[in-house]
Amino acid sequence: PPHRNETAFGPGQRPARFPAKPPVAGGRADERPPVQPPTGRVDGEAHRGLAGHPARRVRRNRRSRARPDRLSIDRYPGQVAVNKRVLAASLAAAVVISVGGGFLLSRTQDASPGNGSAQDSITIASSGVYSEPGQLPTNAVVQGKQLPIVDLTDNSGNSISTQDLIGHPLVINVWATTCEPCKREMPALAAVQDELGDKVRFIGVNTAANTPSALAFAKDKGVHYELLSDLDGALQSALGVTGLPYTIFVAADGTIVAQKGVELDQATIRSTITSKLLP
Repeated sequence: PPHRNETAFGPGQRPARFPAKPPVAGGRADERPPVQPPTGRVDGEAHRGLAGHPARRVRRNRRSRARPDRLSIDRYPGQVAVNKRVLAASLAAAVVISVGGGFLLSRTQDASPGNGSAQDSITIASSGVYSEPGQLPTNAVVQGKQLPIVDLTDNSGNSISTQDLIGHPLVINVWATTCEPCKREMPALAAVQDELGDKVRFIGVNTAANTPSALAFAKDKGVHYELLSDLDGALQSALGVTGLPYTIFVAADGTIVAQKGVELDQATIRSTITSKLLP
């Protein structure tokens, strides 16, 4: 039997996908109603040139909310939007470069020969007076001056005036139990004292009291010479001592002929005594 659509369509024709629309009075069934022209009334969007384009209007609104900087540039072409993060990073980099450059420049100027290098091994502490390399620059220069007259304390608590010490060549060493260079220097002083003690009087002046522990400390270093205490710091203040160890070599008339503000070895002590104190 024939197909149900063959009666309605001829050969080569496709069957209808949808049922035919009912005929419209006065025209064909597939005709569409004519497009009505726009009325004279326009809304706000139509007045701005966006009437009839709802998709374009929505897309532009979304873009304006996502990129306000572009709109600001379009509306105000004379202004440029500034990224705050880029500005802050630029200012920080400028500060770092300025500080680092100034530091390097100051170090370069300090190390230049014309500005005085800190590598000099000889220091002139005052006019015409030579200061040993390594001597503390804050120690006052007393070489050539008289031994200050102050009172010291012996191990029995009695006062001893430095005036009573004048009359013999003296080696006066200021020390402390907490001074590491003093600990290393005391055996050298003891060794030279054993050798030249009959010609030169050695005196150790402790900056604190000579307690039994302090005396035991000195004895352990081989010290057998006289030990006194500068309890009130009178001798240190008069000599201008600010660093230890500190040793002065005093002639028989009370003149300080040499001063040392560094750790001494046996050779230095012996040579200074023979050249400065002994005829």
